[in-house]
Amino acid sequence: MNSHYLFWNNSYRKQAESVLESIIEQEGLILQQTLFYPASGGQPCDQGIIKIGNYSLKVENVKKFEGGKTLIIPEYIPNDLKIGAIVEQFIDWDLRYKYMKMHTSLHLLSVVIPLPVTGGQIGANKSRLDFDMPEAVDDKLIIENKINDLIKSDLIVEQTWIAEEELDKKPELVKTMSVFPPKGSGEIRLISIKSKTGQVDLQPCGGTHVNRTVEIGKIEIGKIEKKGKNNRRVNIHLAI
Repeated sequence: MNSHYLFWNNSYRKQAESVLESIIEQEGLILQQTLFYPASGGQPCDQGIIKIGNYSLKVENVKKFEGGKTLIIPEYIPNDLKIGAIVEQFIDWDLRYKYMKMHTSLHLLSVVIPLPVTGGQIGANKSRLDFDMPEAVDDKLIIENKINDLIKSDLIVEQTWIAEEELDKKPELVKTMSVFPPKGSGEIRLISIKSKTGQVDLQPCGGTHVNRTVEIGKIEIGKIEKKGKNNRRVNIHLAI
């Protein structure tokens, strides 16, 4: 497990203290541990601020960096920062929580529509999955009702880990056709969604999720768009 990612152990953590590890000139900062999720897997990066000494800096972008690290890109890099300085991190919690709800909802959508996933994108107000779906959906309310039934079931969402070679033996766990879990660390993070009686979903994922599906509230299915001969895009919204 990458101990650099604080959000893996606790997606609900809103602030954390770390140490400035390095400064990438004209690019950004690397901390020993990061609370900020870097854009990846269709999930946007976290937003928020970092405080270093007398500076309070808006975080404009967060990216994956070499060596399993995260590059935090603030609005500017003060020229008197010192390696080893204490850095306080504060994420935009309201935005993070929406992403958590949306990401978990998309996992449930892949359960309700058991077809290969060709793409996806998470947003605060609208998210989507693209499916290898030759035939049109007869009634999108059927999908909406099924996903909301799963949400109301108060399913448990938790992370687990699997060796890379074990994942190679279970290719059915990878639902995406175009994006595959990054390898090289020896372990792959899985997100498990389960009821008291059994497994509902299990798939590789590095994103942030709610602990229980009931937190999502209610999902509305938006447009189902044809995006190619065999490709259809299913949009979802968090109900207000």
